[in-house]
Amino acid sequence: MIWLCFTLVLSFTSVISDQNIDSSHIRVFPGKDQSVAGVFQVSDLNYLNQPQYSYNASDARSLCLSLGVNIASKAQVQEALTRGLETCRYGWIDEHLAVIPRVNALLNCGKNNTGLVTWRVHVTRKLDVFCFNESDAARQLKDATTDSPSDRTDFSGQTQSSSRAASSSPTSSSSTPTTIDYRAKPARFVGGSQSSAGAKAILITSTCGLFLITIIILAFIKLRRSRAVSTDIKQAEEYIQTVEWTSEEKTEEAAQEEERMEDERIEDERMEDERIEDERIEVEENAS
Repeated sequence: MIWLCFTLVLSFTSVISDQNIDSSHIRVFPGKDQSVAGVFQVSDLNYLNQPQYSYNASDARSLCLSLGVNIASKAQVQEALTRGLETCRYGWIDEHLAVIPRVNALLNCGKNNTGLVTWRVHVTRKLDVFCFNESDAARQLKDATTDSPSDRTDFSGQTQSSSRAASSSPTSSSSTPTTIDYRAKPARFVGGSQSSAGAKAILITSTCGLFLITIIILAFIKLRRSRAVSTDIKQAEEYIQTVEWTSEEKTEEAAQEEERMEDERIEDERMEDERIEDERIEVEENAS
């Protein structure tokens, strides 16, 4: 149980360290503190501050959780697409699919297709990730039931301006799409899961500490009791031995006393016999 506590503490420590995302190494599209219908895309940045594919399916899900949100589903990205979200980089979604939302056809983005372009690849393939902020989506839905035309123009215009800098060579379905810099600012997130995991780690640590203290106290009490019992047993043995010695001494004294009394009785009988014999002899002499 002690080792289990240590293992849990180390595991939560590892989780917390993994969830402390360096915001200078990630880039969010459409931008910092922005999303479309709650959906935003997260890319990793290399040493040149350029986006690169870095997350497999498992890492993608963990990254969204570390930011305090969930990985987006296909339906959620589709909804964001209808409201103007358009990218040119593949990102993982909840169904273990890679997708690109496209409003306009572009040769080097999504194989010149429009709509939600899907790409079924192995889960170990490294891509970006689409995350979903439920509270952000609810707020946007409350603010307006539909996006304004200017909002759609912003998203599509940003993609089109970026696409002019991209290579015009065709992209096959089995190759990695061309990387395009959306010039989005690095995101700064304070995920609720970080504080939650920290609280859980503190709770686990405190529980294990109390458990260890309880074990030490119980062990101390048990040790004292065992020593007390050992002392009582030793005293009882000494008492029994003393009683046996006293009993033996009394038995020996009683035997000696009994022997002495027997000797006195025999001596008295002998003296009485001698007295009777002397009196008989004396009587006979007087009679003669």
